[in-house]
Amino acid sequence: MENRKLSMLMDFYELTMANGFFENNKAHEIVYFDMFFRRNPDGGGFAICAGLEQVIEYIENLEFTHEDIEFLRSKQMFSEEFLCYLADFKFTCDVWAVPEGTPVFPNEPLVTVRGEAVQAQLLETMLLLTINHQSLVATKANRIVRAAKGRPVMEFGSRRAQGWDGAVYGARAAYIGGCVGTACAVCEQKFGIKALGTMAHSWVQLFPTELEAFRAYAKAYPDSCTLLVDTYNTLKSGVPNAITVFNELKAMGKTNFGIRIDSGDITYLSNKARKMLDDAGLEECKIVVSNSLDEYIINDLILQGASVDSFGVGERLITSSSEPVFGGVYKLVAVEEKGGIIPRIKLSDNAAKITNPAYKEVWRLFDNETGKALADVLTVAGEKIDDTKPYEIFDPEYIYKRKVLTDFTAKKLLVPIFEKGKCVYERPDVSQIRAYSEKALETIWKEVKRFENPHKYYVDLSQKLWDIKQHMLMGKTIR
Repeated sequence: MENRKLSMLMDFYELTMANGFFENNKAHEIVYFDMFFRRNPDGGGFAICAGLEQVIEYIENLEFTHEDIEFLRSKQMFSEEFLCYLADFKFTCDVWAVPEGTPVFPNEPLVTVRGEAVQAQLLETMLLLTINHQSLVATKANRIVRAAKGRPVMEFGSRRAQGWDGAVYGARAAYIGGCVGTACAVCEQKFGIKALGTMAHSWVQLFPTELEAFRAYAKAYPDSCTLLVDTYNTLKSGVPNAITVFNELKAMGKTNFGIRIDSGDITYLSNKARKMLDDAGLEECKIVVSNSLDEYIINDLILQGASVDSFGVGERLITSSSEPVFGGVYKLVAVEEKGGIIPRIKLSDNAAKITNPAYKEVWRLFDNETGKALADVLTVAGEKIDDTKPYEIFDPEYIYKRKVLTDFTAKKLLVPIFEKGKCVYERPDVSQIRAYSEKALETIWKEVKRFENPHKYYVDLSQKLWDIKQHMLMGKTIR
């Protein structure tokens, strides 16, 4: 699994364009690309950026083997100059990115790449698929975790994931988004994310009776015993048999036990089970529920007063089934000519697809009194936001919506990842990323976190960037 060679995992047009750059003396021109997304998943107010670690790993291992070169040569489409370049490939670009776990918003760069056109183009597919996938799952996981209102959420989706990469890296992203652990065992080995689980119905079915199955499991795991009680009949046999076994464990001084309900009317069954457990003197027994849960079902369960201590969430999390595409894109925004940086823009009949031109920086403005994020601002690289003076922001879609900010602190979001091809970023482990994300999310207003009709968070353009964009929209050249 770890020895896979992924350098050729790219859209074929990246290779044909890269070869075409050589044919047209464009290969070594210096360009700037931004990776950004256009819309928050599920109609939410924000997303969570994830996947940077795997982008770094890909870039550090980006090389083309003799077999790769011979395959491309066999296509009879590529020049020998291009094939020789790939044979001796060495990554030399600069890369900036938003740290993983950061709450992010549409139309602001999550990653910026500066370097030779041929190299920057070849990164497109892997950069997008990695950031898109993990950001999607991290965002969905956080929605589910927030719906649970402090109750632990476990990621149970491996068997429903879109391939084993989807399972492994989806579990990683879910942990960044706030899940406490995963059913995917390899993720503890690979990332240190706690592997969790109970039992399947097959365990119960394998034994002559449900009670024997429960006793056998308790014998094997007396210090952590969670029994699946809905194989036959939750209230008539499952919970009563679990009570029998838990009383036996309790007599041995063991009290870390629980039940899991995986079907039926969760509110009704959990409340009935809670009463039965409490009446038996097993107030310490935890109730775990699963069965195609998402943030809306969990929210409803809590509103209905379900007796649930934790949730196991699988398919609707790992696939983000309600909105399974993040929609990040990778667009050229500037080129270097004669010592200057010249903006480039993509126009479209669809206004939402018009890009923000120029080599940019992303600033987040924080209110000094509350610590909350007030707005993000895109500036032309090199511009400064003076947070000692009042600063006017506006909604680029509705420019009459303006607000003057005072008493705030401006911080840059993009940090250096690669400088001239060398990684300069001190990579945190996934637990550090998760802790950072929790803290960063505290700066986002609760109104922005609403599931329905969230408050729109401003992503503003500086006056200089706004003017550049307007001139380019009117067909004027910026140099």
